[in-house]
Amino acid sequence: MSDKVAKLSLNGNTYDLPVHSPTLGPDVLDIRKLYGEADVFTFDPGFTSTAACESAITFIDGDKGELLHRGYPIEQLAEKSSYLEVCYLLLYGELPTAVQLKDFTARVTNHTMVHEQMHYFFRGFRRDAHPMATMVGVVGAMAAFYHDSTDINDPWQREVAAIRMIAKLPTIAAMAYKYSVGQPFVYPKNALDYAGNFLHMCFAVPAEDYVVNPVLAKAMDRIMMLHADHEQNASTSTVRLAGSSGANPFACIAAGIACLWGPAHGGANQAALEQLREIGTVDRIPEFIKKAKDKTSGVKLMGFGHRVYKNFDPRATVMKESADEVLDLLGVHNNPTLQVAKELERIALEDDYFISKKLYPNVDFYSGIILDAMGFPTSMFTPIFAISRTVGWISQWKEMIAEKNQKIGRPRQLYVGPPKRDYIDLRHR
Repeated sequence: MSDKVAKLSLNGNTYDLPVHSPTLGPDVLDIRKLYGEADVFTFDPGFTSTAACESAITFIDGDKGELLHRGYPIEQLAEKSSYLEVCYLLLYGELPTAVQLKDFTARVTNHTMVHEQMHYFFRGFRRDAHPMATMVGVVGAMAAFYHDSTDINDPWQREVAAIRMIAKLPTIAAMAYKYSVGQPFVYPKNALDYAGNFLHMCFAVPAEDYVVNPVLAKAMDRIMMLHADHEQNASTSTVRLAGSSGANPFACIAAGIACLWGPAHGGANQAALEQLREIGTVDRIPEFIKKAKDKTSGVKLMGFGHRVYKNFDPRATVMKESADEVLDLLGVHNNPTLQVAKELERIALEDDYFISKKLYPNVDFYSGIILDAMGFPTSMFTPIFAISRTVGWISQWKEMIAEKNQKIGRPRQLYVGPPKRDYIDLRHR
């Protein structure tokens, strides 16, 4: 407990509120006893000023443009690490030794296949179903196929469930994609790395060999790494809230995927690319910029700025490097959409209006460009986000389950409906 105390004066009474000092970030007022002592709640729509949990996993400083996983800056991890190494870091708290990483990688690799009966489950969906709709259903149904890892009170079962989901989500997402385009499912290959295996499952066909390009595999690995966890965002909070009820881990992750599907959350990179296509050509950019600057137009610039990062998105710098590498490799610079993206990027970084409003290109802007250049349809952007974020969700879920004083989530409300009133018989209404 903290030795600092804040005092709240209300209706002639004074209440002491303990003040906790985190490792990083602002102090936090502890209001857990406020309702019992003062008979009042706090009101915080969107929970933007409320700490709903303690966590040792990820820290964001939006003013500095800083993202730390277990204390390690995302820039260093993106330069020197890999997605599976970051998965280990998020799950277990420390970077692995060479032996630990080899063992962890082997465990994930050996769990990438899904139960064969799940193939029939896919065929129950309409062919034109959105891949995210399919993923919500299939991941939720994993509890029906893997009964031996649903007991949340068993640490080993929690561990098995975690490995299974990290391993199988790429397979499930690739199957959802293949199903949507009418192609046969492609089984995972243990000889490929995590990102390369996902690309192979998405783009290989039985009729010919498919060789994964290492530049594309590296770019996909970075996309996954840069989306692995992002503190207590909407989908992570959803996973924690679902988990607080004691729901099985597969149901919790399915809930997170459902939340991620929202265009204000996981659909941002899709929205950014669709906006670039809507602009169409470079000569139409001035007209669009004029509308974006006009508050009455209703036009918003997608893929620029960030709710949390106030000056720059640290992930965007790394993602821009990957975007340049991928575009150079594929030679698609003449693509009209990409030309629009490059010109918008230049304007946003030089125009005083965008600089003053801190509307810099964010991670969604660049990741959408990369995925489009790779050949993914926009409908697959959010499923790829879900693959990437799965380890963050699981790490947060495991941390919550291990808490000694863990309670079921139960937000309060500011009730503004009618006061108590008597029922009126139907004939008198």
